[in-house]
Amino acid sequence: MRRRGFGKLALPGACVVLILLIALAAPLLPLPDPIRQDVANRLAGPTTGSWLGRDEFGRDVLSRLVWGARTSLSVAFASALAAGLVGITLGLIGGWARSWGAFLTVRSVEIIMCFPPILLALLVVTLLGPGAATLILVLSVLYLPGFARVTYAEVLAVKGRDYVEATRALGARPAHLLFRTVLPNIAGPLLVQFSLAVAAAVVIESGLSFLGLGVVPPAPSWGLMIRGARSTMEQAPLLLLWPCAVLTLTILAMNLLCDALRDILDPRTGER
Repeated sequence: MRRRGFGKLALPGACVVLILLIALAAPLLPLPDPIRQDVANRLAGPTTGSWLGRDEFGRDVLSRLVWGARTSLSVAFASALAAGLVGITLGLIGGWARSWGAFLTVRSVEIIMCFPPILLALLVVTLLGPGAATLILVLSVLYLPGFARVTYAEVLAVKGRDYVEATRALGARPAHLLFRTVLPNIAGPLLVQFSLAVAAAVVIESGLSFLGLGVVPPAPSWGLMIRGARSTMEQAPLLLLWPCAVLTLTILAMNLLCDALRDILDPRTGER
């Protein structure tokens, strides 16, 4: 039932909100500089001043985890938001105009889906060079077709409803009809699509950073932390545990949040 969906939303929603708050509050927290090196204490274990120890360059692990969350989530949310704005607009136009509009908007961006996402990301990042701006551009292009297809399908499902026809009969302009009448009534699936895009973007950003094609060192990133800890697994295995655990927890919480949002916003789950 719908009440059960709200119960499922509580725990993952609280985890996601907590992660976001910690990432946003990173400049305000009493943490050491995440890029300051202390080679004399490299691979040091947990101490009072460094609760999770220090990495291969003597940088504070806890500080880099918090600032890495800020970097990864900033890239993920920015790319999902850009893809959503463009993809939803294209989907609205394609679904309303049908034949020619769908061909020029939705069907044209579906060409991107012919390429494997990771290979396309590797190609673009290799050509343009690594960096957060390049990652946002690549991820926005990758998730653009998903938003366009979902919006297109939802517009086709609601454009013949009575409230849409009534608004059209009152003389509403197409832009007003799409953005003030149709869009609010299809916001549920789009919100789920946005949460899925953010979760997938975190994974791809970490993977590209691990390969050296994402965030540029010494900027903190979970992928860069995993890459650096791989070479010191025998001397300090905990260095690999912390970024992997945080990344796994974040993706798990986001996926559970997506499932709960789907259960709440899907009208077919109102009754068993």
